[in-house]
Amino acid sequence: MSVLPIEYYTYEDYKKWEGDWELIDGIPYAMAPAPVKKHQLLASNIIFELKKSLECENCEVLGEVDYKINEETVLRPDVVLTCDDEGVEHLIKAPEIIFEIISPSTARRDEIYKFKIYEKEGVDFLILVYPDDLVAKIYKNIDGEFKKKGDFSRGVFDFGICGVKVDFGKVFEKYRK
Repeated sequence: MSVLPIEYYTYEDYKKWEGDWELIDGIPYAMAPAPVKKHQLLASNIIFELKKSLECENCEVLGEVDYKINEETVLRPDVVLTCDDEGVEHLIKAPEIIFEIISPSTARRDEIYKFKIYEKEGVDFLILVYPDDLVAKIYKNIDGEFKKKGDFSRGVFDFGICGVKVDFGKVFEKYRK
């Protein structure tokens, strides 16, 4: 029985691909088709909430931007707050805050693989947003490990970074019954 060799790819390969991909440890992962309307609206609401409270000129709020960890790992978070990042084409340092909006097709990757990568890279806050449950789970990196700060579906969370606050009541407002 022969075993096929596993092909590994680099950032140089990644840049040539058509469509939407992420690269984790040299292995490509196709992204789901364009996010559904609910996903896009939640991302827009999060971006709005971040931007309206942002007080630092050296910070940026970005959606769907490549975050190059190394030559074999490139991720595309849904929303980020990054400060003092000097990357031109992509992020080159760990963002301060990352939001991942969880869909059934990406849940395992977001909740396990990307969670561990973000934790190891020193992202200050990771927020996993669950559109169907209208809840955001906030994790803070403390001594290299994400510790859960809580589940939010309403109320304001102050991240303590450049005045940034998010009103989760407003983020989820349209979808409340």
